[in-house]
Amino acid sequence: MRYAVAVAEERNFTRAAAKCHVVQSALSHQIKALEHELGVSLFARTSRRVDLTEAGAAFIPAARSALDAADRAASAAASATGEITGGLSIGVIPTVTALDLSAVLGNLHRRHPRVRTSLRTGGSRDFLDELRTGDLDAAILGLPATVTPTGTEHIVLAEERHVAVLGPGHRLGGRRRLRLSELAGETFVDFPQGSPGREQSDLAFAAAGLGRTVAFEVMVIGMILDLVAQDLAVALLPPAIVPPDLEVRTVPVTGGPTRTEYLAWSDFNPSPAALAFVDLARSRLGARSRVREGREGGEA
Repeated sequence: MRYAVAVAEERNFTRAAAKCHVVQSALSHQIKALEHELGVSLFARTSRRVDLTEAGAAFIPAARSALDAADRAASAAASATGEITGGLSIGVIPTVTALDLSAVLGNLHRRHPRVRTSLRTGGSRDFLDELRTGDLDAAILGLPATVTPTGTEHIVLAEERHVAVLGPGHRLGGRRRLRLSELAGETFVDFPQGSPGREQSDLAFAAAGLGRTVAFEVMVIGMILDLVAQDLAVALLPPAIVPPDLEVRTVPVTGGPTRTEYLAWSDFNPSPAALAFVDLARSRLGARSRVREGREGGEA
């Protein structure tokens, strides 16, 4: 089944064999044996193309579930002896500011070296769907302050208010604070329309009864900041995203967008690896909070 899932994902026997660390002839033989046992063809093959048959399209989701259940069972058995194993799939938005994810994953690897971690970036809504279906174990989300994740367990990492990010020559760059209405006539760079990263700003302008022009739709933070630095557009972003040495100016905005950053994980039988990751993230947040409190106390 694992070989069949790999072929379905790669749409190529050679790549699937490499992914499974076997020679192609062995993988092809096992696929044929599985098809013979099932009495159906799972794949339509030509010299250039591999596609799922109707039977294959029905088989692969159930095969994935069976493999996930087998991995989870093995992981649960190992964790009973104090050893955590198995896969851990994590989704992360491009604008994480509240958690040092690399440090948490490094700590997880040192404590539980047999956990196989995979990480990918994407959008919060897609991640929520995948958490509910079990395709992701955990995710870091960024959502408008009025939206709370449902169908998952979650903790709040941070609540942030966006700032205006202005180019070095912008006429409003010297202000100490701006009203949202003062930005309505500007040309904006923002995330694509409909994305959660864009939603916070769209909601703020809609609530104020204001329109705006988004001329640049970009998914990469670095490009957003580069366009602002060239005085081509302005942006609204969480302040922690903006490097202090970049030649742009940040100004607080009254009535500006707000977002909440969450760590969310499946609320249905989470794996030992997922729970270990969440525990380490909580510890990291607690340590950061204690450091901040200590500094604030010292300054007082």
